[in-house]
Formats: sequence, structure tokens, C-alpha cells
Amino acid sequence: MAKYTRDDILDMIEEEDIEFIRLQFTDIAGNLKNMATTVDQIDKILDGRCQFDCAAIDGFDGDMEELFLIPDLDTFVIFPWRPQHGKVARFICDIVKPDGTPFDGDSRYILKRIIAEAKDMGYDFDVALKNEFFLFDLGENGEPTQNSSEKGGYFDVGPADCGENARRDMVLYLADMGISTESSYHSDEAAQHVLDMTYTNALTMADNIMTSRLVIRTVAKRHGLHATFMPKPKKDSKGSGAHYTFSLSKNGKNIFTDADDSAGVSKEGYAFMAGILEHIADMSLVTNPLVNSYKRLVPGFLAPLRVSWSVHNSRPLIRLPSVGGDGGRIILRSPDGAANPYLVLAACLAAGMDGIKRNLQPPVCMDKMSKEELAKREKLPRTLYEAVKRFENDAFLRDVLGAHVSNYLISTKDAEWEEYCRQVTRWETDRYLGTV
Repeated sequence: MAKYTRDDILDMIEEEDIEFIRLQFTDIAGNLKNMATTVDQIDKILDGRCQFDCAAIDGFDGDMEELFLIPDLDTFVIFPWRPQHGKVARFICDIVKPDGTPFDGDSRYILKRIIAEAKDMGYDFDVALKNEFFLFDLGENGEPTQNSSEKGGYFDVGPADCGENARRDMVLYLADMGISTESSYHSDEAAQHVLDMTYTNALTMADNIMTSRLVIRTVAKRHGLHATFMPKPKKDSKGSGAHYTFSLSKNGKNIFTDADDSAGVSKEGYAFMAGILEHIADMSLVTNPLVNSYKRLVPGFLAPLRVSWSVHNSRPLIRLPSVGGDGGRIILRSPDGAANPYLVLAACLAAGMDGIKRNLQPPVCMDKMSKEELAKREKLPRTLYEAVKRFENDAFLRDVLGAHVSNYLISTKDAEWEEYCRQVTRWETDRYLGTV
């Protein structure tokens, strides 16, 4: 059921003295974009008549000169950090062509399509997120750095944890915007932090992730810091991931739960997990979209390396946590904060549902494998180049995302890899310049 009607929106605009409206959308790469208008354009906004030059957005250009923004009324919120007089509010928007049909490059539309397919089978997809990021100092001219004077570690408190005031403001701002945070704390590395975002339906979670990135960066800047979701910003430190927790429900009941199973997980839960495991290496281009993403997925830093799952080990690709109040759940640990959450959730849901349709069985749990057996398990891609080739050869995933988005990812990420290969790094000159 919709939360807001058109009249509700008009009433809130008047009651809250809102002067500006931002129309937000996400590009294929996962960057939040927006267009601002004054409140006297509200009828045009609500009628879906706001257009923008699609050639200005990478991946949106094509045969059309313009695309239209259709606001999702339920995403209407007021920015809590803006002035109290002449407030600023926002809508998250869907993108349509001039004829009113969905734009194939709209990642939010892709997720909505996959959610609808699952809904037709009677399933609802719920998601939570462990959101990791670093808070670094700003340079003399306000530029981001990799520096921080703090030395905090897991669950430290101030003064060792220098980010607790910023995290508190992040949580409060998110709450003001209707986004619940289950917990927040200092992570393992100095200047690394975590916000655990509470379970909600998949579309709302993807919207919340995009909003949280904006809030985290905005609050950090107000505290004189720079927030980054870069997967591996420092060579000798652990990277930052985005750990997604999944559950599937039918008629309000979590179908991943089976009290008679040793791990508390049902046959549907294992089949859903098996579907993800079958496609996860090919999905890496979506879950880990940067050259830098693969600097995180290396031995020695707690990140997943192989296609494996566990009940008791906290470091595998997929973990089945002990069953609690939420019932059976599946935690996917490979994605990072550079990924487009709409595409991540669309790909994971489609792969999981494929596993249920085909009644797939997961491989042997790593808890029951020897080190030698585990070493033979399929590896995740080690480079962006390998991820591109794996994705290119997976017809199922390309069909899920559609030709427009798939071709964009393949071409742009192949070009990104080629650009990276032309670089000569400091490591190479230090290692070879004086000896070769």
C-alpha cells in the first residue's frame, strides 16, 4: 500500500515550508544524480513532466534526446541538514522514455522488474546491509586524503574512536529520513566505520543505500572529514565491503527457516543460496565493479576468495548465521560499496529464484572440507578484466540486466581495465627500475 498520495505531498510541502525539490536518480555505475526545482514546479513534477538531457549522463545517451523523471511519492523526505526555513525535500525517481515506457538503462526499473517476477511466484525479498566505509582527514584545500590520526579498532569508544560523533549524526539524520540503523560502531581498521542498516524490502533497501551514501558523505564533510566507500583505500589495511543479508518470505513467513535443519535453513534457502553460488563469480562485475575492488579480494585480509559457504566460519563468501528472531538468513560478503545496489539486488534475487526453480543444491559446506579440498573450490575473479570476461559469458545474468546495461558494463569496464594497464605504478618503479 502506498504511503503517500498526491494530496499528502501537497499538504506536507505547505505545512513544512518546503521551497526546493530535488529529483534524484541513479546512473548505471551507481552514482546518485539529481535535478533541483523550486516548489512552484510541483504539479509538473507530480505529473511526470520533468525531463533532462540524457546525453549528459554516461550510459544514458542513445537514440533519445531526453528522458523523463517519474517521482516515487513514497520516497519523499525532507533533508534534515538543510535550513529550517525554505526547506529542501527530495523524491527518488524512475526514468521513462518520452512515450512513457521504462528506460532500459534505469537500474531501479530493473530491480522492480525482478521483484515483480518473484512476487508473481508469491515471494517477497527482504534485505539488510552491513555498510563499511572510511573517514579520512581532508587536505589543506579540502581535498580527500588517506590520512587519519585516529587509532581505533573494533567497537572502540572515544577518544580512540574519533568518528563516533559523526556516526551519531549520520544515524540521527537517517532516522529523520525514515531510515532505521540497527547499530553503528568502529570497525577493525583505524578510521573504518560501520552502519548496520535494518531489514526492509529490497527496493526500499536499494533506495536507502543510495540515500545513506549521500548522508554519510554530507555528515563527514560537516565534521571536516572525507567519507569513502572505496573498496581498498590503503595497501596494508583491510578493505571495506557491503555485506548483504537476504531472506525470502511467503504469506509473511520467512521460507528460509527450517527448525529441523542443523543450520536452521530450509530446502528453499539452500536452493536460493545455490543459485547465487552458481552465478556469483560471473556476477563479480556487478558486485565488485572497480579495478580497486579486486585489491580487496586478496588473501590475508578476511575477504572472500572462493565460491564457498559456511555456518561456523565468519570469512567465507556466503555465511549462514545462527537462526535468531529473523529466522534463516543468507549473508553475501563479496560486494563492496562501489557497486550499484539496484543491480546487485536484481542479480542476486534472479539467481536465487533460479536456484529455487531448478531445485539446485549447494556444494559441500566448507566446514566439512579439508584445506586441500577447499583449495580446489572455484575462485572469484582476481582482476576486473577477468570479471568482465566472466560476465560476458553468462547469458543468464546478461538477460537479467538487459542488453543496454550489460553492454554498458562490458564496454566501460573493459575500457577502465585498459586504462589501468597503461599506468606505471610506484610499486613497479621501486621493484624494477634499478634492477632491470
